Amino acid sequence: MRTFEMEKKTTRDAFGEAVLELAREDPTVIGIGADTTSNLGMKKMAAEMPDRVYNVGIAEQNMMGMAAGLAASGYRVFGGSFAPFIAMRSLEQFRTFIAYPHLNVVMAGGMGGLSAANEGVTHQCPEDISIMRSIAGNVVAYPADTAATKAVIRALGSHEGPAYVRLGKFAFRKVFDENYKFEIGKAQVLKDGKDVAILACGAVIYRALQAADVLREEGIEAMVLDCSCIKPLDEEAVLAAAEKTGCIVTVEDSTIMGALGGAAAEVLGEHRPTPMKRVGIQDCFTESGDLDGLMDKYGLSVNDIAEAAKAVIARK
Repeated sequence: MRTFEMEKKTTRDAFGEAVLELAREDPTVIGIGADTTSNLGMKKMAAEMPDRVYNVGIAEQNMMGMAAGLAASGYRVFGGSFAPFIAMRSLEQFRTFIAYPHLNVVMAGGMGGLSAANEGVTHQCPEDISIMRSIAGNVVAYPADTAATKAVIRALGSHEGPAYVRLGKFAFRKVFDENYKFEIGKAQVLKDGKDVAILACGAVIYRALQAADVLREEGIEAMVLDCSCIKPLDEEAVLAAAEKTGCIVTVEDSTIMGALGGAAAEVLGEHRPTPMKRVGIQDCFTESGDLDGLMDKYGLSVNDIAEAAKAVIARK
């Protein structure tokens, strides 16, 4: 089974670096945070461009209003806070003042999924993708590592409309390099296979690849798809994977209700009913702990993914 090294930087660091690169090219790019500009890696941008980074304090709803006003005035805004405060505390303002007028605002949710880890249930946010995916016209992405984060932000730098990007608190495992390409609405086949398709996003992609290695040792060829763009989901790729393998497993450190697993189930249910299993957080609140330990506790271990794959294969 292959191993993946821990990165030295976080996806939040990569977010700030990518926004700074865009700002150097585009004078309309603005950074904004709710006492979180430093957490979002914007220290360097604030030092280099102090008139283009705004810290509104711990006032996420006000931040959304300011972002909307700036975007309505012709600026391209990149901001964020902790995921529960973006996806829940200031959701109405994001929906009504940013998404409804389809403004160019990208909001990042740090500590998304289980990545808040020891911060506990108030800061962990396995619901964010499900919630933000329900907002009309909103792009939702969850990059796997720093290289993927930079590629996502680069793609969103020319996108027209709102977007939500889930980021982590601590460093993730390195899966991709600087050659990684991200396209809104497209999935990528990371490993081909004929027996089962594993659809994964974000911090668990490396575990999906490890599970495919374990399955190969048992004679099972698993396809692994990088579905880091959760909305719009690459329906064509999902259906092609279902056609080729006959069964699907989705893997994410999110609630299984309405996130990647829900999105895939909707596509398959409408177009090609297929045996599938959603590997993720069940209908529960999660406890404090380290990220790897929490993933193992809540059913996201490599063995859990491999067993889910064998279970859906048996249902074909």
